[in-house]
Amino acid sequence: MSTYTFDAELWLWDARKSDTWTFVTLPTEVSSAVEDEATARGPRRGFGSVRVHVRIGGTLWQTSVFPDRNSGSYVMPVKKAVRVAEGIDAGDEVTIELRVD
Repeated sequence: MSTYTFDAELWLWDARKSDTWTFVTLPTEVSSAVEDEATARGPRRGFGSVRVHVRIGGTLWQTSVFPDRNSGSYVMPVKKAVRVAEGIDAGDEVTIELRVD
């Protein structure tokens, strides 16, 4: 298992009127590496998602990354508890450590 470290900007996805979700887009090279690891491990979860461990600042959690047709990369949700704990919000650039489960 490899750990990937990269910087990414938080952005809002508000396709559903009742909810607003905050995401980051993985860089192309990180998305390709995640894709390679996921392919080697076998079938994916729903929506082509891949389970990952993530760290932003001092916060570590598990989530999934999802393929995004628009960007051609994976996108990752950043939950509110993480944003509050780290004092970050949409528009901020953060350093992320990501490892495929």
